[in-house]
Amino acid sequence: MPPTPSLPPPPKSDLRQLFALLFLFHSLRSRLAAAHQGSSSYAAAALTEWRSAHASYYAASDPRDTFGGACGYGDLGKSGYGMATAGLSDALFEKGAACGGCYEVRCVEELRYCLPGTSIVLTATNFCAPNYGLPADAGGICNHPNHHLLMPIQAFEKIAIWKAGVMPIQYRRVKCIREDGVRFTIDGKGFFYTVLISNVAGAGDVTAVKIKGSVTGWLPMGRTWGQNWHISADLKGQALSFEVTSSDGVTLTSYNVAPKDWDFGKTYVGKQFPF
Repeated sequence: MPPTPSLPPPPKSDLRQLFALLFLFHSLRSRLAAAHQGSSSYAAAALTEWRSAHASYYAASDPRDTFGGACGYGDLGKSGYGMATAGLSDALFEKGAACGGCYEVRCVEELRYCLPGTSIVLTATNFCAPNYGLPADAGGICNHPNHHLLMPIQAFEKIAIWKAGVMPIQYRRVKCIREDGVRFTIDGKGFFYTVLISNVAGAGDVTAVKIKGSVTGWLPMGRTWGQNWHISADLKGQALSFEVTSSDGVTLTSYNVAPKDWDFGKTYVGKQFPF
C-alpha cells in the first residue's frame, strides 16, 4: 500500500499571523473576564448585584442640554453631577424616587465596541421617556419593562466606542461619593415652600423629608417631583432644620441649616450621609 503523502508545512509568515491572532484572542478574553469580575474601586460600596440592561447615548448639541431634567437638579454642573449622569427608563425611574441614586455601568458582550476592564459611575438625574408608538423590542428602547440607561456621549465613551449605538451593559447600584454636605435649595411663595435636595451621598436617593422651624415641631414634606419636596406652612423668620431619609433607611438630621433670615432662591448646606 503506498504511503500517505504528507502536506507541506505552512509558510512561517502564516504561522506568525496565526500565533498573533491567538495571542490577541486570549488577551481580550482575559481582559473581559477581569472586567466581568467587577474588580472596580466601587466593589466594596456595591448595594446590589450586577444586572443586565441596555444603554445608548445622546450628544449634547446645546449648552441647555446640561440643564433641567426630570429630577429637577437644574444646572448639572453647578449641582455637582456634571456629565456623569443618566436618564432611567420607566422600569428604573420609579416615578422619580430613583433620582440621585448612583449606578456603576460596564459594557458587555460587544467585543467590537467595549473598552474591556472599564466602568463608570453615573447619577440618575433624568427620565428616559418611553415611546409607545413602537414596541419595546423594536425601537421603544425605554418602554416598560426595558431596563435602559440614556447617557451623555462623554460618559458613554468611557466604556465603549460611540459606534456601538444601543449596546448591552451590566449595572449595579453603588454608594454615592460626594464632596461637602447635602444641599437644600429653598423656593416658593408665601407659605408654600419647595425644597430641592441634592448632592446626597450614601444611597443617594431620598425617600422621606421632614422640616422643622425653630419654634415648630417636625413637619413631613411631600414629594412634588424628582427630588423636589413641598410643604404649606408659614416658617418665615425661623431657622430651618431638615431630617432626610434615604432608600437604605439611613436618616440624617441637620439642625439650623438655614438661618432665621433665610430667603427663597438660596441654597443652604447641611451635614452629609456617611459613605
